[in-house]
Formats: sequence, C-alpha cells, structure tokens
Amino acid sequence: MPVPERLPLDHTKLLAARYRAASDRPYLATALYALSVVASDRVPTMGVDRHWRCYVSPAFAERTPVAELAGVWVHEVAHLLRDHHGRAARLPAADQRDAHRVNVAQDCEINDDLIADGLRLPEGRMEPGLFGLPSGRLFETYLPALPPGPPPHNCGSGAHGRPEPWELPGAQGPSPLSATEAQALRRRTAESMRAHQRTRGSLPAGWRRWAEEVLEPTVDWRQALAGAVREAAAWASGAVDYTYRRPSRRGAALRGVVLPTLRRPLPRVAVVVDTSGSMGDDELAAALGEVTGVLREVGIRGNRVSVLACDADVHAVSRVTSADQVELGGGGGTDMRVGIARALAAPERPGIVVVLTDGHTPWPDESPSCRVVAALIGADAPQPPPWIETVRVPL
Repeated sequence: MPVPERLPLDHTKLLAARYRAASDRPYLATALYALSVVASDRVPTMGVDRHWRCYVSPAFAERTPVAELAGVWVHEVAHLLRDHHGRAARLPAADQRDAHRVNVAQDCEINDDLIADGLRLPEGRMEPGLFGLPSGRLFETYLPALPPGPPPHNCGSGAHGRPEPWELPGAQGPSPLSATEAQALRRRTAESMRAHQRTRGSLPAGWRRWAEEVLEPTVDWRQALAGAVREAAAWASGAVDYTYRRPSRRGAALRGVVLPTLRRPLPRVAVVVDTSGSMGDDELAAALGEVTGVLREVGIRGNRVSVLACDADVHAVSRVTSADQVELGGGGGTDMRVGIARALAAPERPGIVVVLTDGHTPWPDESPSCRVVAALIGADAPQPPPWIETVRVPL
C-alpha cells in the first residue's frame, strides 16, 4: 500500500499571517518574529514549546484563512509572553498532571482579550463565556471553575508546561531562546505596549495588566517585609562576644587555663508604630502581625522586642510576644523621628528599628548606628531617605 505523501507546509501563507499580525499590532512584532517555525504532522494545529519554537501542522495552515492564522500567531505568542509554562509549574501537582485542562484555562485568559481586540480565531476556540465565567481573569482563577472534562486543547509545553511527543528535545532545533533571552523579550514587548498606549490608543485590558506587571512587578509585601526583617536580624546578630558560661573545648589542651567561647547574641528590636489619624487599622494590624511573626521565627521574642505607639509623641512602650498584646494609642499628628529617637535612647539600645507608617512623616537627618526597616502602608506613601530599607504594603 503506497504511503501518502506528506503535505508540505505553506510557508508563504504562514509568514503572511505572521506579517499581518505584526503589522496590525506592532507592539507584538518583536515577540512574533522571535518564534522559529517547525513543521510537524503530529501537532494538532499550532503549538509552542518553552524555547520559543512554534510547531505548525501543514494541514491546519492549508485549511485556515490568513486572518485566522494571524489570530493563532498572536494566541501562541501570548502563552509565552505571559509565561504560562512558568506559572503552570507553580500549580499544585494534581493540576499540573491535568495539562489539557490547564491549557483550556490558559486559552480562556488569552482569547477574551484577543476577541475584544477584534482578532479572528478558528472555530472551537476556548473562551470564558462558554463555561459561564466572567472575562478578564487569570487562568489560575479559571482553572478550578472549569467543569469536569472540558474539551481538550494542546498548545504545547510553552503553555501547560508538559513536553509533548511532537516537540524537539531540549534546546535542539532552530534558534532556541534561553530563559534570560525570553525574559528580556517580555520586557521589551511590555515597553512597546506602554509606548503604543501613550501614542496610539488603548490596549486590551489583559495586555495592559500584563505590561504593567512586567514593568512594575507586584511583590508580596509579606515576603518582602519578612525578608527585610530576617536580613536585618542576621546582620545585627553577626556581632560576637566572648563568654565564660560555656568554656571552649580547646581549653582541654591547656591544663589549668579556661578559655572563653564566642557567642552570637540575639539583637533587640524596636517596632515603632504610626498611630496617627491617617493610618488604616486593618493594614496596620496585618503589618504588625507579620513583623512579630517573623521575629518569633528567627528566635527574637519576649523582652527583646519593644513596641512604641507614636504619632507626634510616644504614647506607650511595651514588651510583647505577639501582635495581640499590643495596645496602640495616639491619633494625632505624625513624627516618626520621636519614636525612633525614643527607641534608640532606651537603656538597651536596639540593633533593629522597624517603622510601620504611611510615610507622611519627617525622618531623621542621618542614619543611626542600627538597621532601620520601614513598612510603608498605602500606594501613595512618600519615599523615605535612601538609608532606610523600605517595603510597600498596599491598602
């Protein structure tokens, strides 16, 4: 029985579709042309791997109009720009195993933007409305809301993260991009989107949100605050001193001589809390709870932590082991210099001062001889002096 001839890929049609997509949306041009083409009879339609290779079925390219192929080009590059494979790797293991369901959720995230932007897509496209879901969400939100057994979709490991049999192994093949190159390409594309928005008009909401996140990434303030406090605690406790309470084992070699050992003392911590009228109670309580929780984790607790309630004056000083024990007073004007000065004037000088404030306060003119970490509550909090380590806590 004769073997049927393989259909050749119509490169002219395929590249014409990419040119159309890049011409209509020039902010995507660099990313679109970074994709290298691999013809494959095994890929269902078109798909991408994490190395920015685009696999194309010759039969799919032949039967699909150029306008729809242009939409598929944008769809596939969106998987890579939005780092869907990286985000999929952070899902629970059970979700990661259901790669096609993850792909459907990712298509819902992408396609509502593409349709709103006037792009044509082939029949059978996945979009939130098919499942009674609202538009404008991320795929992580869509995933648990999808009904059991949604129609299978397969855009490749560049989307759901699991290598497919039709993909080239590793970084072999034409022009693979490294993770560093891909991240640089994402940033360049986001900058092009921002420039397009300034000069030519609006972007679809999903692309606008994505570009803002790439150019101004949102950091989990709890992780950032915990990291800053841990680092300051490690730095402050790095000072060592000698103690005879635990003699050195090396003293056994010297008869009649007792040698001291080095110790690493835990630092004292002062938490200065802005209780002026402009501070929100919920955010203040959350930030204070994070600080005391981190201090417990690194072993700083009990009488080594002081909390000072301060607006334009210091109203209370207390030793605490948890946020529940703190009673905050005040509510007037704001001057965190008073609280910092009071903390540093204590008989047992702290090695770390953590300030919880909305930032609308004067600051000391120069850095004290200890680490100062400011948790700035609210998006419009002014930036303190550069010698203060800052973490922003959104409202």
